[in-house]
Amino acid sequence: MVTTLLETTADAASTSGWLVMLVQLLSILLIVVVMYFLLIRPQRKRDKETQKMRNSLQVGDEVTTSGGIIGRVVSLREDTVVIETGSDRSKIRVKRWAIQSNETLHDEEA
Repeated sequence: MVTTLLETTADAASTSGWLVMLVQLLSILLIVVVMYFLLIRPQRKRDKETQKMRNSLQVGDEVTTSGGIIGRVVSLREDTVVIETGSDRSKIRVKRWAIQSNETLHDEEA
């Protein structure tokens, strides 16, 4: 009888241990899913929109670089952009990834 009681207690402890481990695993998984939806997914969406903006630049657009330089696009190449700044029409060549925003509004092509 004592042996049966000990076996039952050991089985209950074993089952309880598995449940505790399962709850901990599920809570960690829940944290990862929440982090994905709150941090990773919105950042990827912003990166995709920024890349789309950089790829759709046109000559004549007024842009701002990540360094704060404001200018008008004079020429476009595959990975560089030449912008014209100031009243003395200085030209600066910058990498396309340095363009932070496009201030020119374009009609959306449908």
